[in-house]
Amino acid sequence: MTSKKYTFSLVFSAFMLLGMGCNPAEKETLAVKEYDLSKPEVFNMPESLKEISGIAFNKGKSDVFYAVQDEEGKVFHLSWKNQAHKFTKFAGKGDFEDITIVKDQVVVLKSNGSLFSFPFADTQLAQTAKTKEHRGLLPKGEYEGMFGDEVSGKIYVLCKSCAGDIPGKNVSGYILSAGSSIQKTGDFTLSVDAIKAIAGKIKKGFQPSALAKNPVTGDWFILSSINKLLVVADKNWKPKQVYPLSSNNFNQPEGIAFDKLGNLFISNEGDETMDGNILKFKRLIK
Repeated sequence: MTSKKYTFSLVFSAFMLLGMGCNPAEKETLAVKEYDLSKPEVFNMPESLKEISGIAFNKGKSDVFYAVQDEEGKVFHLSWKNQAHKFTKFAGKGDFEDITIVKDQVVVLKSNGSLFSFPFADTQLAQTAKTKEHRGLLPKGEYEGMFGDEVSGKIYVLCKSCAGDIPGKNVSGYILSAGSSIQKTGDFTLSVDAIKAIAGKIKKGFQPSALAKNPVTGDWFILSSINKLLVVADKNWKPKQVYPLSSNNFNQPEGIAFDKLGNLFISNEGDETMDGNILKFKRLIK
């Protein structure tokens, strides 16, 4: 069945997935409707953010977005539906994949696993940040997804492709402490086999591109751009929902964030024919 046959409402997608081999015990969880992925509010990015990757809010406040793009060491800040923007330079050119703001620190993830941090105040007061680069905290590999938990002060990073992982079986994740001195404090595993048990066969393996925690439910929302999938996992990283993402709305989903009300935001990189954008999905369950 092709993706065009889905309506991409969460409920409808869930029922389609049930028909792909899910057992009855999963039915109640899969049928939960929080967001309608077929009806986003769309905010097209300016040319400077055509290659938008990660997005973040400060303390869940959605009045200002903070974003990075793939090529320049700049954190952009702009408000919803207003393409006028400012930026704070934190590094030279590089492949920057995600951003988080936690404990008054901005942290940016580079694809090789290096982290760049600087005080959040620098985004308001300076055009060039006082940046610290943190190397060697994460094993060698390719990384795209990161989330900082303001409550716990922990930063979570998922491998896209790491040598220690078994392709098609598991994805490694790492837990870091937030603050000016970032340290690795733990690890975790996301089971690709558990994702397959819900979604069926996954071509090219599961390669996470972004993650965020829903502040209302505590669930993890994990994007895989190459697979055009959204995975919902519980607080222990056990997958419980998998949704295919329509190419009509999701050109190249690279970033994900929630505001404090639980509204969902997903950023898409643009291409030769499309602008980059951010899609907003209002939480339907109060």
